[in-house]
Amino acid sequence: MKLLSRLILSTALLLSVVFNTGCSTEPDNTKALSFVVLGDAEPKPEAKFPHMAAAIADINQLIPSLDLEFAVGVGDIAHKGTMLQYEQATPVLQALNLPFYPIMGNEEYGSTTERFLTFANLWNQGKTSIDSIRYTKEFDSVALVFASPDFGRDFNDEGIDWLKNEVARLSPKPVMLVVHGAQQGVFKENADKGISHPGFVTEVISQPNVRAVISGDLHMDMPRVNHSLELNGVHYVHIPALERTKIPDESHHVAMYRVFSVMQDGSVVVDTYQTGNLEPLADYQYRFTL
Repeated sequence: MKLLSRLILSTALLLSVVFNTGCSTEPDNTKALSFVVLGDAEPKPEAKFPHMAAAIADINQLIPSLDLEFAVGVGDIAHKGTMLQYEQATPVLQALNLPFYPIMGNEEYGSTTERFLTFANLWNQGKTSIDSIRYTKEFDSVALVFASPDFGRDFNDEGIDWLKNEVARLSPKPVMLVVHGAQQGVFKENADKGISHPGFVTEVISQPNVRAVISGDLHMDMPRVNHSLELNGVHYVHIPALERTKIPDESHHVAMYRVFSVMQDGSVVVDTYQTGNLEPLADYQYRFTL
């Protein structure tokens, strides 16, 4: 009986070691970084931001449970870059309990880069500083490169050179680009709109460490478009507009925003939230690997 007991105990210990060893070889799927991305706003005809305010109220509630570290803006907050739109957006964005990293869109070029930078810092109230229309946030596993257009929604040679050199400097670290609009042809729903400079494709996203392009601009209705896709090894993720929809038409608008979770194993989960609902919408989840 003693021999049998010892055999049973030895077998149990061996199985325990095997099980624990097996578990230790599983990929580490804990979260390394989580951030939220807000789409275009630029409301009209009135300078009112009710959907952006609702999104920010929800995001503030989600910060603890999602471990959100910061928020990103893809441009076009202020319609035509007017002082009224900037001023009306300010208290709404100041309510956000996260550092906010915006870029300019074509609408902000209705005014000056100086006005944009002034208000980008007013929105943050010291949570972070925005000193340039192009900048990088670097983390252990990924870098986010924020690139406002040089004019409209496009880049000139100087902007392309900056992007090319910045992506090369960061190599081999994976890069996610934050731009106002992706290059022309990516989103078939409005293929003519977007970056037209050929260097964006041939010199920037052709670099192997560019893994994703995060963009807005098109105001697309998520249920009726292809909002997230892979093209030549690069993942394109559309951020829907908060205040109004344009594509495929203006008949249906639901305010949404997207949350990016970068995992320790290099996978990225993009969840989509509708304002008023603190649970992600399963139909719009997108995944890729850095």
